[in-house]
Amino acid sequence: MNARAEDHLSDRLSPAAALTALRENAPLVQCITNTVVTNFTANALLAVGAAPAMCDIPGEAGLFAGIADGVLVNLGTPTAEQRDAAREAVRAGTPWVLDPVAVGVLPVRTALAAELLDHRPAIIRGNASEILALAGEAAGGRGVDATDGTDAAAAAARTLALRTGGVVAVSGPVDLITDGERAIRVHGGDALLTRVTGGGCSLGAVMAGLVGVCTSLEAAVAASALYAVASERAASQAKGPGSFAVAFLDALDAVAAAPAELDARVADAPALR
Repeated sequence: MNARAEDHLSDRLSPAAALTALRENAPLVQCITNTVVTNFTANALLAVGAAPAMCDIPGEAGLFAGIADGVLVNLGTPTAEQRDAAREAVRAGTPWVLDPVAVGVLPVRTALAAELLDHRPAIIRGNASEILALAGEAAGGRGVDATDGTDAAAAAARTLALRTGGVVAVSGPVDLITDGERAIRVHGGDALLTRVTGGGCSLGAVMAGLVGVCTSLEAAVAASALYAVASERAASQAKGPGSFAVAFLDALDAVAAAPAELDARVADAPALR
């Protein structure tokens, strides 16, 4: 955890308290992310109260990571430049989030993800198929789509968490988050979020913002709870995916500003084996 976070944290923050800390501190989040979702990700970070920076140029990425509060490495479109930028950024010592998009299915990103794991991400966020593939237990899903359920990835999530010393967040109808010892489930959310480009990718970015102001476990849980509540609120107003995308950004802002209801979405799960 960086010095800025240590100045503002108690031993454990609830999701609501973690979002309040984010709004108070406006962490700087470096995003090395895929070209499809850059705009949506930046807007999501702004909506929750963080400061996004899409700095993914080799020669600058490592320097910028040194001043950022959190870093996202998303492997959705891993060009040669982005691969080099990611290698630089994860060496800076700043807490970082790995989003292993479509690993197991495609060889370049799969090899890069395996390489980056040695640099101990604070959080790994993915769907069940991605987590299984990253742990070497399956071949991956159908591109960015999961073909496995959250519970199927529970053992793989624990393995990865213990291996990296970080937290693994498995996204699904009920999210599963573990540090290898404790397991937490986050309930709720709306399926419209899966029909908007950048829903999952921006979730990883928000985790990177939160990891700048709280522990990795708190960050993953708080971001997951925020997305569950905000997606439900947006869906209640939307007529379809287009209006949902706009409503979701508004909901992220509103829920992050008044986050009391987030805590009710979190429940301890039985310890993973």
